[in-house]
Amino acid sequence: MQPSAGSQVSRVPAQRTPPEQLAPPSGAPAPVRPPRRLRTVLTVIAGVVGLLMLGGVATAFVLYERATTPDRSAPDVVVDNYLRAFLVDRNDVRAEQFTCSGTTVEAMKNLRDEIEQREAGYGVDVRVSWGALQRSERAGGESVQTTLTISSSADGQPRSSRRENWMFEVTQEREDWRVCSGRKTG
Repeated sequence: MQPSAGSQVSRVPAQRTPPEQLAPPSGAPAPVRPPRRLRTVLTVIAGVVGLLMLGGVATAFVLYERATTPDRSAPDVVVDNYLRAFLVDRNDVRAEQFTCSGTTVEAMKNLRDEIEQREAGYGVDVRVSWGALQRSERAGGESVQTTLTISSSADGQPRSSRRENWMFEVTQEREDWRVCSGRKTG
């Protein structure tokens, strides 16, 4: 179809520059990009280091949890840990981790109060140790019996010593054993 008479469209075919009039090609070839080996290697190394660090953090967390979680795996173990925390270390917060929910072992509290009064009143150091822990089953849990040895000394010299038989009632809460009561026997 022909364009109309007043049209601005040229009827001349498109003109192309003849090849001999084109600029001569440059003598130097276009630069070739060097391979990105260094960048790839650094990216891989950074990824591996990141994964190793993530694994290290996870391992540290697991080891920390194992080291700080109190051992409540068996009745005799929990009584031993409770006695150490309450009478030797005198750490109520730590001892609470070994007792039943909302329980205060009143007889043990009284014993520790007596020990602290003797230390203050007589200027002695009182130490508590215990013998073998004997387990026996009972309804609703287990009992653990032991003999506490309470000895005092002043200036490195022994002053007095006595033995008391104690029985602790231990109950399993969820998967952990806990001390629910303790009393002097005999």
